[in-house]
Amino acid sequence: MSTLKKPIVTEKATALNEKGQYSFQVERTANKVQIKKEIEALYGVTVTGISTIRTNGKMKTKSTKAGQVTGRRPHGKKAIVTVKEGDVIDFYNGI
Repeated sequence: MSTLKKPIVTEKATALNEKGQYSFQVERTANKVQIKKEIEALYGVTVTGISTIRTNGKMKTKSTKAGQVTGRRPHGKKAIVTVKEGDVIDFYNGI
């Protein structure tokens, strides 16, 4: 089972790329050791540090003909990975 879901490509995450840090959405049950092994195998880089962040899904309310329906977006987990100086992960050219 893959622990990485997808890379996060936003303005804030792209700014971190210049510092050698990359953001990924990962499985909620994944730990730092699993994330490190998968990134090193998949992208061929040396990982020097990982920070993980658990996020709670937002509450959302939707109006319908029958009234309001309240729900929640799914919970998630992000990993910010620091790679060795000189190593680069390129999301745009594929794996």
